[in-house]
Amino acid sequence: MLAAGAAARSKRGMVATPTPAMLLRADVRLFGDILGRVLKTEEGEAVFEAIERIRQASVAYHREGAPERELKLDELLRALSLPDALRFAHSFVCFSQLINIAEDQEARRRLRAGLDGDRSLAGAVARLAGDGVEAAAIADALRRALVMPVITAHPSEVRRKSVIDRVSRIAETFDAHDRATPETRPALEAELAREILILWATRQLRPTSLGVADEIENAVSFFRRTFIRELPKVYADLEAALGEAALGEAGDIPSFLRIGSWVGGDRDGNPNVTAGTLKQAFLTQSRLAVAHYLEEVHALGADLSLSLEHVQVTPALAALADRSGDDAPQRRDEPYRRALSGVYARLAAAAPALTGAPPVRPSPIAGAPYASADELKADLRVIQDSLVTHHGETFRHGRLRDLIRAVDCFGFHLATLDMRQNSDVHERVVGELLQTVGACADYAALGEAERVSLLEAELTTLRPLAAPLARYSDETLSELAVLRAAAEASLRYGPKAIDTYVISKTTGVSDLLEVYVLLKEVGLYAPGDPARSPILVAPLFETIADLQAAPATMRAFLACEPLRAHLAARRAQEIMIGYSDSNKDGSYLTSIWSLHEAQRELRSVVEDAGLGLQFFHGRGGAVGRGGGSSFEAILAQPEGTVAGRIRITEQGEVVANKYADPAIGRENLETMTASTLLATLGRRNNDEHAVGAAVMAELSAGSMRAYRALVYETPGFAQFFREATPIGEISSLNIGSRPASRTRSQRIEDLRAIPWVFSWSQARVMLPGWFGFGAAAAGRDMAELADLAEAWPFFATALDNMEMVMAKADMRIARRYAGLVPDASLRRAVLGVIEAEFERTSEALTAIRRHKSLAERNPDLAAHIRYRRPYLEALNHLQIELIGRHREGEENAEVREGILLTMNGIATGLRNSG
Repeated sequence: MLAAGAAARSKRGMVATPTPAMLLRADVRLFGDILGRVLKTEEGEAVFEAIERIRQASVAYHREGAPERELKLDELLRALSLPDALRFAHSFVCFSQLINIAEDQEARRRLRAGLDGDRSLAGAVARLAGDGVEAAAIADALRRALVMPVITAHPSEVRRKSVIDRVSRIAETFDAHDRATPETRPALEAELAREILILWATRQLRPTSLGVADEIENAVSFFRRTFIRELPKVYADLEAALGEAALGEAGDIPSFLRIGSWVGGDRDGNPNVTAGTLKQAFLTQSRLAVAHYLEEVHALGADLSLSLEHVQVTPALAALADRSGDDAPQRRDEPYRRALSGVYARLAAAAPALTGAPPVRPSPIAGAPYASADELKADLRVIQDSLVTHHGETFRHGRLRDLIRAVDCFGFHLATLDMRQNSDVHERVVGELLQTVGACADYAALGEAERVSLLEAELTTLRPLAAPLARYSDETLSELAVLRAAAEASLRYGPKAIDTYVISKTTGVSDLLEVYVLLKEVGLYAPGDPARSPILVAPLFETIADLQAAPATMRAFLACEPLRAHLAARRAQEIMIGYSDSNKDGSYLTSIWSLHEAQRELRSVVEDAGLGLQFFHGRGGAVGRGGGSSFEAILAQPEGTVAGRIRITEQGEVVANKYADPAIGRENLETMTASTLLATLGRRNNDEHAVGAAVMAELSAGSMRAYRALVYETPGFAQFFREATPIGEISSLNIGSRPASRTRSQRIEDLRAIPWVFSWSQARVMLPGWFGFGAAAAGRDMAELADLAEAWPFFATALDNMEMVMAKADMRIARRYAGLVPDASLRRAVLGVIEAEFERTSEALTAIRRHKSLAERNPDLAAHIRYRRPYLEALNHLQIELIGRHREGEENAEVREGILLTMNGIATGLRNSG
């Protein structure tokens, strides 16, 4: 593992044009060499040799798979003392992180070389031009578009922020090393060694559970690293690809690409999210936005030293400078600096109310605080208009333009914060309010039609339900407090601060009306003709049954008279669809097909109501939670369901993988935008759905039968799952503020989808991402399915995702985890079904793809898995050993730490496990 770096570098020098695979191999060896030197220096030769023997044994087991090799690996692991086991786990976690950096560097090289052009914005514009779509038509579509990745704080991100920071620093240093000259490379390699030593010496695990405040800070860190600086560059790239002629008189495109967040506003199943955390989220977010604007305005003031002795300015700029309050004699002839001094003063004056603290660099002059980000943007535009008017295109782009774009995208709120709560909570709160005011003695006992009638009546009256002197339950008081905090935030930060309220477990029209009634209590819904609200209530349909019932639910909701004008003013209704629970409910294949068909039907329902439709895709990192390539997933959406508007959650470790590095973050933002454009405007085969629908319906039904027979109908399956995976141990890993289960129940139905998927990933079964497809495909014409995959992006993407997740699975490791199940008959019964279905699914996928092995059509994936497998397998073996000790009663802090370290390392190596 930890040697051969010098040989790799010399090989690099010998090869005139090294391939990406060769460069990756050399990078991995270089990192191994440096980490090996760190181990020897910090821990000594004996520890290094012990870890190296384990690595070599794991590599031999991986290559040969012989039982004696596995016995040798187990023997070496069991011989480790607990302190040495922790050192081993820590070293392999660090090395997995370094492999990730090496892979990301490969991605940076592709970006610099323009090898991902087909997924870039320029590539999308060129592709659309080939389909006959002119740049002006693209620009016109973007004026009605919305593309929004939404950051969430789900408990599958196992890395500390400190570790992410260290990894980012190593990545930056390695990128500089990669581009260095022979003269500068040695110094950078020394710096790389220092950074890797610091990573090694950094604690991987959190000593305490992650709180909501920590999750807010973690989420904001990605804005600091990437979003606030890179997002304006994405717009610049797109405008350059479209050309000035397509942009028209406006000279730019509207800010359709924005960033959302759930962190601090998602209360579903998390009692730790309160009115206080909602306020804290906005204070923390605004602190970054305002600090960035102040820094940029200050820097522009230093840059724009243009003097009236040499230039002219527009009357608007002259007026802005005159009312700035900057009367310093040395700047009397520098109108741009004076204008920016006034802008800085007003922004600094607004900071205390927005951020809860004065700016680090106060203004020497007084200024009236900006009432809104639009006022700030207007002043900045006055400055740019003057520069462009008198100096031409030289000032059309650059720092000032990027700042204007940032203010337009991020405002004073930074991220649009969604609110989310479970419909059961709303039912109880509304019921209590109605009972207290005497409007309905037992709301819960009403039928759906009676509820809808009562709620519609409430939405037409100004009468509040909450009485100031009444006594309410803690739950009702908490919900009302959160809503009041939301109303305050909307007033302080503007209507874009909170735009959507998502309802989990939506099953009927009353679930949506209840939220509007609650919004009315705090002034966020105003009855009248027309009724008005800055917030759109969006249903979340999650289970298979809910997805099937969704069209009827939405048809009835959109016919509700009190909301017609409000919805017409919004022009679009958002509907969120959940990938995780539908998968846990009925298998991966049934989930994605149910989602696909629900979207097609919902599109017709919403369009029939005269509204546009915006889908919000609740995807996770793992395939079992809707993960996989976002580019391919967006292109595979049913025709007409994207229409330029899409929101997608970014969850768990995927957030760091996609957005911790600025260059890669920018690429991912461009990729999401490019795929949205292509899905909206690109040419499609209109026959693809008609051809494939009947086949997919049959496959989906077969997959669901096989899946539910195992998960919900096999006696003892829940016991097998809890004993053959680390689900029990995961609940103690300090990775999130949310409990693993919705209730204290041990039923699979009540387990959250995230730990369900995460547990199977740790045990290397990956069951939620593939189980059922083999049974569904059995006996079918594989040539027919192969032809369908070539013709239909939806089916091809489904196969790609299953193939990817199965390539990361390992039934040899899964058998070892199954060995943790004490009941031998239960172990044989359940494991036998899983292994047989794995074999069937593998055979079906390779036959359809006309390959000999999984991942054959994706050599990059195969290579990446090959690099990681020996290190993952060793961590899996150690985890099994430590879980066994823990369950046998060894309540040792070092055993627990070892289990958590191995979880960290396995999740890091798999990269999309939660």
